[in-house]
Amino acid sequence: STAIFTPSSNLSASKVYTATITTGAKDLAGNALANNYAWNFTTGAGVVVTPPTVQSTIPGTAETNVALNQKITATFSTVMDASTITGATFTLKQGATPISGFVSYSGTIATFIPSSNLSATTVYTATITTGAQDLLGNALAANYVWTFTTGAVEVVTPPTITATSPADADTCVALNKQVTATFSKAMDASTITTAVFTLMEVQGATFISGTVSYVGNIATFKTLTNLKLNTEYTATITTGAYDLTGNTLVNNYTWNFTTVVPYTVSLSSSPALGGATSGGGTFNSCSSVTVTAAPNLGYTFTNWTENGNSVSTNASYTFTLSGNTALIANFTVMQYTVALSANPAAGGTVTQSGTGTYDAGSSVTVTATPKAGYTFTSWKENGNVIPAASASYTFTISGNRTLEANFTLNQYTVTLSTNPLLSGTVAQSGTGTYNSGSSVTVTATPGIGYTFASWKENGIVIPGANAGYTFTISGNRTLEANFSLSQYTVTLLADPLLGGNVFGAGSFNPGTIVTVLTSSKSGYRFVNWTDNGTIVSTRASYTFPLTGNVTLTANFVVGMAGINLRSAANFAVLSGSGVTNTGFTIIYGDVGAFPTPTINGFPPGIVNGTLFTSADPIVGTAIGDLTTAYNEAQGRSLDAISLPGQLGGLTLAPGLYVNSSTSGISGTGPLGILTLDAGGDVNAVWIFKMGSTLITDPGTSIVLAGGARWENIYWSVGTSATIGTTCIFYGNILADQAISIKTGASLRGRALTRIAAVTLDFNVVDKRP
Repeated sequence: STAIFTPSSNLSASKVYTATITTGAKDLAGNALANNYAWNFTTGAGVVVTPPTVQSTIPGTAETNVALNQKITATFSTVMDASTITGATFTLKQGATPISGFVSYSGTIATFIPSSNLSATTVYTATITTGAQDLLGNALAANYVWTFTTGAVEVVTPPTITATSPADADTCVALNKQVTATFSKAMDASTITTAVFTLMEVQGATFISGTVSYVGNIATFKTLTNLKLNTEYTATITTGAYDLTGNTLVNNYTWNFTTVVPYTVSLSSSPALGGATSGGGTFNSCSSVTVTAAPNLGYTFTNWTENGNSVSTNASYTFTLSGNTALIANFTVMQYTVALSANPAAGGTVTQSGTGTYDAGSSVTVTATPKAGYTFTSWKENGNVIPAASASYTFTISGNRTLEANFTLNQYTVTLSTNPLLSGTVAQSGTGTYNSGSSVTVTATPGIGYTFASWKENGIVIPGANAGYTFTISGNRTLEANFSLSQYTVTLLADPLLGGNVFGAGSFNPGTIVTVLTSSKSGYRFVNWTDNGTIVSTRASYTFPLTGNVTLTANFVVGMAGINLRSAANFAVLSGSGVTNTGFTIIYGDVGAFPTPTINGFPPGIVNGTLFTSADPIVGTAIGDLTTAYNEAQGRSLDAISLPGQLGGLTLAPGLYVNSSTSGISGTGPLGILTLDAGGDVNAVWIFKMGSTLITDPGTSIVLAGGARWENIYWSVGTSATIGTTCIFYGNILADQAISIKTGASLRGRALTRIAAVTLDFNVVDKRP
């Protein structure tokens, strides 16, 4: 099995060489290499000496019972230079006596043929000297010497043929087959020739031309051309074949064989769409053929059948070809299942177009139907959303599928509004966004002056929906709370009935600012306004925002009533002929003049109220009310008490004090102080009526005691009033003529003159309660 290439000369040093064995190299059956085989090697820097060796000998070393007519052979490790294999380099001795003979060399085998039979039971020594050289001139490293011993007598053992290729009666023999015979012993190669080894076509007894070679114990007959198909041949080795001791075959040896027959392997698929097949074609008989079935998507391979019989259940089926063969690859369509579920389970239902089991390639439709309050969101498989899969999802099945329909609980919004705007407020029980099916309560609270009328949606009244409306949400809702404007009633009573008159009762819109008035009748004094027994005001003029039906009672007690200023009560400073201020005066209340509206000195003066700078009708009305009040005060006379001209140093109880001329406060220290003591009656009234002027000296003052209140103090001055420098003064000044408040003086009350002017100079005028 070894091929040797012997260069005709040494290779060059340090060079790369490529060796190649082409596809022309074939085995004994005529099969060539599949591809050229190439390999590289690099020579060394110098010549490498590899001396040849003797690999084997016949007879072997120390062998006994050697035939007397034995030819002596030695097989070398490499091809030798035949010219160096001679009787001088290959010798045979018995002891020191040389044995004469003939030396030949062929291939790698050197042969020594003794001139006559060897002696019986004798030891012989064979030697190959270092004179034997290979083709490179390399000699054996040392003489090769071995001995053997002959037998007692000449033993004749004819050679036999132990094996042939092809064997006797073989079929399916390749057309390029090299016919070989293996002998039982080494043969004389010179006797193995085409005359001894023949090949004949049985039909017609035609001999086949070829060459014969002998290597080892094997004789090979190589035809010059390929053998014929499906033809029987006879190979013969005659008795002309000798072994190395001259023994021949006892008889001619013959054997027969038959060459290959070409057969066809045809393949098909059932069903045709089930899959593909490969491996069919034309092959020689006895060939090993492999066919393969590959199922298409949606099919599985079942088996191979021939003439309806199953021959294999393997998709890859290998068999020895013995005739034309038609194979069918059988496939079975795959069945897949579809399992459905809903997430959450309460979110909806899932259905499919079939029973749940389908042939591969079938069209399947699955449908997700959300329940009320839910929305379909997606189909998922193995936790992954299936892109673009709608609630009704159709697909071609190619495998088992477990699909999950995902639903989301709907969220709805509730939007609220009022009609009319600002007529009330609306609220809801949550944030305005709710899960479907949630209970929602909306509440409508009417504003002042309104009552709840209805809830509307899309302009339609919701039947039975009261102000607190609860419902289960199943969609977005826009609700409108409708309110109706209501009117409230103001009812006024006097207690006692004869105690005084009340004004301002009636019906009003909600939120209206209502002012009610009362005036005491003779012999009575106004105490307060009450609502269900609760005091709401101690002023005869009571202003309030109306938020519901109200019943107010003006309460009176026997005694002197105050002066009803009516609308003049809104003013801290009111004149009939202008107001003049000097310096930083501060006024708490309205300031106005009518019909002469001249207002000077503001700024620097400051008005914490309304400053009327024109002949406003409001001021005109107030001047009229002031005149009425002035005349009422001047007309009082019941239970009058004489009013001294000098009030300093006095303590006066409530009552009506009258002086037909001038009165005022003068003096210093205690003599410059007027004390007004109410004796614990916060409703106590003082009316000071004088026919002429009211004058207070600089630095004088009034002191309130016993619950006295400036609102119940009235100074009705027949002509003009002068409040002295730095004086501290309390009460309502109702003057017919001018009022002059000197530098630094303060007035806790009102400065009201009917027809003249009011003059101010760095003062504080404060009508706040």
